[in-house]
Amino acid sequence: MIKKLMWILPALICPAAIFAVDKGAVQINQGDTAWLLTSSALVLLMTMPGLALFYGGMVRKKNILSTMYYSFAAALIVSALWVIVQYSLSFGKDTAGIIGNLDKFFFSGVTRESVSGSIPEYVFAAFQMMFAIITVALISGALVERLNFGAWVMFVILWTLIVYTPLAHWAWGGGWLAKLGLLDFAGGLVVHLSSGVSALVAVIYLGARADIKKEPPMPNSITLTFTGAGLLWVGWFGFNAGSALSSGGQAGSAFMATNTAAVFGALTWMLIEWIRIKKPSIIGGTSGLVAGLATVTPAAGFVDIPGAVIIGILAGLLTYFFVAMVKKALGYDDSLDAFGIHGVSGTLGILLTGLLANPLVGGAAGLFYGNPSQFYIQLIAVVAGIILCVAGTLIILILIEKVFRIKLRVPAQTEAAGLDVALHGEQEE
Repeated sequence: MIKKLMWILPALICPAAIFAVDKGAVQINQGDTAWLLTSSALVLLMTMPGLALFYGGMVRKKNILSTMYYSFAAALIVSALWVIVQYSLSFGKDTAGIIGNLDKFFFSGVTRESVSGSIPEYVFAAFQMMFAIITVALISGALVERLNFGAWVMFVILWTLIVYTPLAHWAWGGGWLAKLGLLDFAGGLVVHLSSGVSALVAVIYLGARADIKKEPPMPNSITLTFTGAGLLWVGWFGFNAGSALSSGGQAGSAFMATNTAAVFGALTWMLIEWIRIKKPSIIGGTSGLVAGLATVTPAAGFVDIPGAVIIGILAGLLTYFFVAMVKKALGYDDSLDAFGIHGVSGTLGILLTGLLANPLVGGAAGLFYGNPSQFYIQLIAVVAGIILCVAGTLIILILIEKVFRIKLRVPAQTEAAGLDVALHGEQEE
């Protein structure tokens, strides 16, 4: 009797106490929320200032500010699009497996009580927004030193809506690839394959820099590139480990797999340079680091440490081959190797996930663990992603030129003098 009175007494004193915790509050895990807020900030750090510095240091001094502005503009434009319509189209209610609906237009219906899993929906939306920002920003690395800024602004708007949004919905928003069983933990398909393949299409369409043979492009500041690489490395822990959408064991496993693949990618690239040219370079080492990070991205929450080692080594080998040999043989001017690093890494990572996924790590099995169908699903996703990126990017470039009447390239004299002063009225001293 006394125990029953102890339960009833608080309600008699304050009846509202019974109802003080709503359904949303019960579901929200404060540890998960804190980790996802931190991860969101880390992923934004990857773009601003990480990617901006990484790319900015590798171009000629006359183009450093314009190169950094591509990343800055991507962050501004995508942030605006995301709250208006992109979040709703990416993660709204599924429509025929292709795209979300407009129920969350301007975040309609999303409140502080809205929940996604164990975190507030606002936090989930913010985390996903950072992925959308860096994906289109990665493409700029292929087009620097010749791309008109107005064309870039329009490209960001169109590519984000036409390519990224449906692809994100297919893989992560309940679309047809998600229903098929695709494993893409943090964006091998959605982020790296999409940006890399689109970058290659844009490079071929745009053409090479006019003076590339007369004036070989040399980095203006390896220190900036090294600093940017460091920020990317740190931010990638939010990128991959944050994609567990919780602060539990899978986040820890993804964190360690991410670092393991990164260092083996960098070590592999360094060793190849040491053997071939006797001088391991900072640019090479950081390129191998990013290749390892990008390749493990789709697999981070599904592979064990030996799997991460394999991923890192293969990432270093294959991306070096494309950057040092294939690009030279084919003659395309991918300025900062957006395709050679991200397109190749994203494709490799998606396929390796289908081979190496360990059910004891992330609950999903790849071909090497008795599930050959997973590799076929990953292959289907690669083919579908390439088709969307090639077709979508071509359509966008044609629209910019033919419909919106915006010149893709700056005039020849502007390209020769540098884009910083001509486009932005500023110059690095």
